[in-house]
Amino acid sequence: MKVYQYPLKALSNEILARPKASKRADLLAQTAAILDAVKKDGDVALQKFTWTFDGIETTQFRVSEAHIQGAEASLSLELKSAIQVAYQNIRLFHARQKVEEPPVETMPGVICWRKSVPVERVGLYIPGGSAPLFSTVLMLGVPAQLAGCREVVLCTPPDKKGAVHPAILYSARLCGIEKIYAIGGAQAIAAMAYGTATIPAVWKIFGPGNTWVTAAKQLVSIEGVAIDLPAGPSEVCVIADGSARAAFVAADLLSQAEHGPDSQVLLITDQAGLIPEVEKALEDQLKTLPRAEIAERALQNSRVILADDLQTAMDWANEYAPEHLILAVSNPEKWASEVVNAGSVFLGHYTPESAGDYASGTNHALPTDGFARGYAGVSLDSFLKKVTFQQITRQGLSLLGPAIQALAEAEGLEAHAKAVTIRLANQ
Repeated sequence: MKVYQYPLKALSNEILARPKASKRADLLAQTAAILDAVKKDGDVALQKFTWTFDGIETTQFRVSEAHIQGAEASLSLELKSAIQVAYQNIRLFHARQKVEEPPVETMPGVICWRKSVPVERVGLYIPGGSAPLFSTVLMLGVPAQLAGCREVVLCTPPDKKGAVHPAILYSARLCGIEKIYAIGGAQAIAAMAYGTATIPAVWKIFGPGNTWVTAAKQLVSIEGVAIDLPAGPSEVCVIADGSARAAFVAADLLSQAEHGPDSQVLLITDQAGLIPEVEKALEDQLKTLPRAEIAERALQNSRVILADDLQTAMDWANEYAPEHLILAVSNPEKWASEVVNAGSVFLGHYTPESAGDYASGTNHALPTDGFARGYAGVSLDSFLKKVTFQQITRQGLSLLGPAIQALAEAEGLEAHAKAVTIRLANQ
């Protein structure tokens, strides 16, 4: 990890830069070509891309009901129990997000209100490949289930045998998801956006992914398909003071670094002596990790900032706007009030980021790449539309009408004004 000692804020663009897998223009052009092919050729294009990118030759993308039912038997009781704990905690946390908004009478005879309506058709993208993220099934499937989405489509990359991990299938079944397809990458996003003979089109697409998946989501959103948020390669920022334990900090950094070589971790501390201790702990813990090579590559993109004090550290973190922010400090509640830009925040020395990734109840589908400056993570609201309603009585229009007329006439929109005038003249 590259260390910056008391850096000037003028260097923030260099220090806080995210790793880029390829030039953005090239990435978007190549992704657009995949989208166009799926839009034009449907399942035939999916077959071609599945062979090209996954080495799987297949014409059957949908996972059969028999495979979904059989997944439970292939999992250990310990893993099923852990999944059920996570399911219940995530369900409890998200169920509390249901809010009934009472009607508001803005003036006599003028009543306005909002109603939460589920997005009827949603698509869930679940990263697979080297690390099948069945936890993401719960993070997306539970709020979709609570919201009452009528149709839920799940796409996830096949493994080397063309199958879907049984834990993904088991988690999907808990969430009531039946339409599961073994297809990944930008082509899966295209299939859910446009629809094919096999995979139905949806109205909103959810889920994290690599740079290709993120680019595909952003491109289809231009064409009218809603997306949850820009969620690309994972990242974490740890703010640590003198009370932090180097082993804990290193473990949190590695928990994100092992996601992929394009992940990024950032350590900000006001303790110069902590840095070599963390570096030693990283070296020791890497020796025990099955994904050590991936984590080491991610660490090459990562940074350490030695700050003058914790306030300066917090300023750097807010500018970085991390997906995950860990406050490994002695008084985390105090510094939590200073957080402005972050996807999800973890307070204290016994709140590892992996708790939020799996089972504490909060959602791990979060904005990356600095998008936490303007986006929140996935929640129950992400699967709902807030439709506004209003009802005005004759008396209400008599009171409100003159203001509407004056505003419309000032904007030069006479028909707007007449819609009021004609009613007031015929009461």
